[in-house]
Amino acid sequence: MTRSPVFPLAVDGGRTGGSILAGLLSSDLPRSKVLTAILLAILLGLAATPFLFSGSQPLSTAAKICVFIVLVASYDLLLGYTGIVSFAHTMFFGIGGYGIAIALERLGATWFSVAIGLVAALLLSALLAIAIGLLSLRVRAIFFSMITLAVASAMAVLASQLSTITGGEDGLSFQLPVELRPAFRLLPEPVLGVSINGRLIAYYLLFFVALLTFLLLLRIVNSPFGRVLQAIRENEFRAEALGYRVVAYRTMASVVSALAATVAGALMALWLRYNGPDTTLSFSIMIDILLMVVIGGMGTMYGSVIGAMLFVLAQSYLQVLMSAGSTALAGVPVLPSLIHPDRWLLWLGALFVISVYAFPGGIVGRLRQATQ
Repeated sequence: MTRSPVFPLAVDGGRTGGSILAGLLSSDLPRSKVLTAILLAILLGLAATPFLFSGSQPLSTAAKICVFIVLVASYDLLLGYTGIVSFAHTMFFGIGGYGIAIALERLGATWFSVAIGLVAALLLSALLAIAIGLLSLRVRAIFFSMITLAVASAMAVLASQLSTITGGEDGLSFQLPVELRPAFRLLPEPVLGVSINGRLIAYYLLFFVALLTFLLLLRIVNSPFGRVLQAIRENEFRAEALGYRVVAYRTMASVVSALAATVAGALMALWLRYNGPDTTLSFSIMIDILLMVVIGGMGTMYGSVIGAMLFVLAQSYLQVLMSAGSTALAGVPVLPSLIHPDRWLLWLGALFVISVYAFPGGIVGRLRQATQ
């Protein structure tokens, strides 16, 4: 029997040695000059956003991109690398948000409260992921998906009804630690015209945590553990025959993915200073995550960066662009009404349908194919 090339990599981790960067990324470089340039541009753009753009919307958009990069990458670990279709990912996203919100609202606006809320959320997410994995991953894929959908729906209902704990439909608003509040000033004078206040500190806290979490996930999927996950995705029965405990590996993947999603939820809550059912537990967010994974490229990790950036930018600015276009074409028949800003969701859907047809393997897959 001819073995898949993935299985030998599970033994040695696919290490080729080389530079420090290659070691950090476990030799999983972009493998495309265009892709490398795009990723570097996104990294530098996010890092410099506070100094390149004025106003609150660009900064909020960049923060949302950072959060969704982590969230989409964590889901890609499940879907792209392990072959697990779960609809409970927003549940872990919501647990992270509620952990931070409840702790800061009940225990006070301190860093200790942040730590307690994050640790409690991570523990709860890990326990739920283990329970769902051990009880459900033995069934067929479609039944597992239905189970996760039911669990996520139950969690959303609980969050809406337990108003004394979660704030119900209104959610929870809370104060941040002093250093993250907009009124806080780290330096008395602006730097490059930008005030170094608590909002800027909160953004860079979010940026660096998201960057480190993404690099950790990238390292995990290119470790021996990640290679086994890919082997299970390609041929579950062969992996079982070679001695790998499929359910155990899938459960561990679910736990890692859930923990990363929890961190993303905590970051979102810290940035918004609010958490509610619509911000983290909504099923529409689950659909958005699926779209970002498919558009960027499943099983690539780098696809989460490109998918999240394109999706969030489209959500934030497509309506603005359509409004400007509709005004500019005011004298032309039909076209102004066709691109009226009220129809932005229709055009957003059309753009993503076109992108899926144009890039069936995702944008990262197409860029890598172009270099071969």
